Amino acid sequence: MHTMSIVELAAGLHQGEFSSEELTRSLLARIKNLDPQLNSLVTLAEEQAIDQARNADQRLAGGDATTLTGIPVIQKDIFCTQGVKTSCGSRMLDNFISPYDATVVEKLNQAGSVMLGKANMDEFAMGSSNETSFYGPVKNPWNPETVPGGSSGGSAAAVAARFAPFATGTDTGGSIRQPTALCGITGLKPTYGRVSRYGMIAFASSLDQAGPMTRSAEDAAIVLGAMAGFDVRDSTSIDKPVPDYRANLNDDIRGLRVGLPKQYFTEGLDSGVGDRIADAIDVYKKLGVEFVDIDLPNTHLAVPVYYVVAPAECSSNLSRFDGVRFGYRCENPKDLEDLYKRSRGEGFGAEVQRRIMIGTYALSAGYYDAYYLKSQQIRRLIRDDFVRAFEKVDVIMSPTSPTVAFKLGEKTADPVSMYLSDIDTIAVNLAGLPGMSIPAGFAHDLPVGLQIIGNYFDEARLLNVAHMYQLETDWHNRIPAGFE
Repeated sequence: MHTMSIVELAAGLHQGEFSSEELTRSLLARIKNLDPQLNSLVTLAEEQAIDQARNADQRLAGGDATTLTGIPVIQKDIFCTQGVKTSCGSRMLDNFISPYDATVVEKLNQAGSVMLGKANMDEFAMGSSNETSFYGPVKNPWNPETVPGGSSGGSAAAVAARFAPFATGTDTGGSIRQPTALCGITGLKPTYGRVSRYGMIAFASSLDQAGPMTRSAEDAAIVLGAMAGFDVRDSTSIDKPVPDYRANLNDDIRGLRVGLPKQYFTEGLDSGVGDRIADAIDVYKKLGVEFVDIDLPNTHLAVPVYYVVAPAECSSNLSRFDGVRFGYRCENPKDLEDLYKRSRGEGFGAEVQRRIMIGTYALSAGYYDAYYLKSQQIRRLIRDDFVRAFEKVDVIMSPTSPTVAFKLGEKTADPVSMYLSDIDTIAVNLAGLPGMSIPAGFAHDLPVGLQIIGNYFDEARLLNVAHMYQLETDWHNRIPAGFE
């Protein structure tokens, strides 16, 4: 059963070929047996999962079921889950049991999905390799000596290893798309505001967005339909109807105009990755797609802008973790100042501390206009580049990552090199656009991802474009050796 897609599992459950409890127990046993090799989960919610599976079986028997009823999911440990630890990959929240569910969790529960556990992640979603977690690094199932990407690396590795048919992730600068590319699965970052951020522990509030991590575009369409929608509890949530994302999956894409931005095909692109992207373009040409060279002139500014905006917002968001109300508290503080300093110094890891300091500096008196305000102005220019491009093309394609997965420890001593891992994904977050990554083959025996970027709220088109490619290829069905 672990090799089946959401569509296949749903058919089996609705036809009574197996029960949700049988499926859930099978995957829980698989995780216990194989996850010690990967470290992709930090919490296994075994008892809750069995209870949810039994409830799902009752819904299936009573005819009150959705496509996701009885389907197991792994939640990224950034989403609050009532009664289950929500750590955000940090010592700061190692003892935090959430008293409520995030909206994403609530919606998937309402759909009848079964939560197997919580996925490991970079601490407070800060990282591109899943090496900053308090619980240790996650390993890539395609080669355990390499990283799975980050910050949603645990979710990506778990889906690639077939521990669950889907997982949730969050994308602040590429943290759904980059790990899905490195692990050979499908990931979608929706338009900013399409999926509620309520109960999703904040990193950078103007950039964070939740989305599905699945094996295929068809599965992603099912999950996004359940996750998306207006939420009065999230002030950035968009009050816009949620379409049926599966309705147009098989639409003919002949005549579609696809932009190829020259800024994403530079000397920094690994030749093996470039070859696989060229192969994918050839597949699309056979499907009747027309390719157009486009210019996104401010793309080179995306990384420096992001690493002012995101740390500035994180320094504000993470100020609430002070050792007073909840989370980690230092032992025997001498006074209030000592409590603050040692609780934060001991509770946060090195990368989180680095970004808090950068952000606090950028927001401080005398530097706000020079750094934060200027970055927001350039962010608008980056957005405007995309707006102009979408007047000429329907979607944009590029590599998701300029390289395949790198070795564990290879970039931990060089933060700037690590930051550049997201060079192909960050601009999409700054503009608030939807983007997805789909498997497009292998280079150096590791997966390559093709990035597809759409106009605002055009997720249905992205899913259609991705699905038509996956009908022609089988990269999304490949399973890492040892996890078949």
